[in-house]
Amino acid sequence: MIIQDVINHLHDLAPLAYAEDFDNVGLLVGDKNQKVSGILVTLDTLEAVVDEAIANNCNLIVSFHPIIFNGLKKLTGKTYVERVVIKAIQNNIAIFSIHTALDNAIEGVNSIICEQLGLKNKKILIPQSGTIKKLQTYVPQNNAEELRKALFKAGAGSIGNYEFCSFNTQGEGTYKGNEDSNPVIGKKGKLHTENETAISVTYKKHLESKVLKALFEAHPYEEVAYEIFTLDNNNQHIGMGMIGELPTEMNATECLRYVKQNMQTDCIRHSKLIDRPIKKIAVLGGSGSFAISAAKASGADLFVTADLKYHDFFSAENSIILADIGHYESEQFTKSFLVDYLSKKITNFAIILSKTNTNPVKYL
Repeated sequence: MIIQDVINHLHDLAPLAYAEDFDNVGLLVGDKNQKVSGILVTLDTLEAVVDEAIANNCNLIVSFHPIIFNGLKKLTGKTYVERVVIKAIQNNIAIFSIHTALDNAIEGVNSIICEQLGLKNKKILIPQSGTIKKLQTYVPQNNAEELRKALFKAGAGSIGNYEFCSFNTQGEGTYKGNEDSNPVIGKKGKLHTENETAISVTYKKHLESKVLKALFEAHPYEEVAYEIFTLDNNNQHIGMGMIGELPTEMNATECLRYVKQNMQTDCIRHSKLIDRPIKKIAVLGGSGSFAISAAKASGADLFVTADLKYHDFFSAENSIILADIGHYESEQFTKSFLVDYLSKKITNFAIILSKTNTNPVKYL
């Protein structure tokens, strides 16, 4: 097994195409064609984590956060980032980061928080837009069914539990060959018309290369005419944050204590308590101040996130409780989740959970 095989499994869980634009996800250090000797999963890649990988004969570190976020102009070992990269390269260790791709995944970071809190009826808080594309092409009627099956096999034609495919006769189309062509339909250098069928399918944007490959391989024409559109629809299966419901409502104080216990945090900073039972809870792992308005609009009674600033708490406006449980604490269960996921996909050797506590924040 090579590193790319591991990346493919992670891509199935959280396609990198849905990571945020500001992020730096994917293979950050190393050769994707290198044979894997062992995998170490961590939240952050620090020097101690690289040492741990060396000790366990792991040449691939799967990290939630990217060690390289801004551009590196020098590698002198002056900063902890440079020292990590240098040590990884010296020891032939690859580093892969999944970060906001997993944040936006339907079974990712925020789903993990919902599971920790026992929330039911969960759904995406801020669905992504621009993630659904539409392909339209024309094909001779005799080849239409074969092409449609090929596109479906490549993943086109369905979003979530719904199938989207139009398949209608659109009159006559044309194909023109040249002296070097070997067309399935038509004669060399002569125009030939044939009744054609229009096929329109939707697909998730990360599948585009597979869908186009299927189109070109299954289509009888040498030069395939097609159009691709990006749809504005919000994707209810991809996006930031989640909202769910407690099985039984609690009062505000009781609920915050419940969150503290289940999220295993030493401290919760929160806004003023509201005088109503807590039932609906919005969550967003990591820095979530940008989602406060979405949490309020969703009707959540409590918003669990991290990295809230002083003035952020004012925006609660007695309509919601804002709870900052800490950045590390909101994402700490992610690495165990990744170990479990990879262990089910890769059974021929152990996936190792890093024992290094990478939380930079300490409490007195």
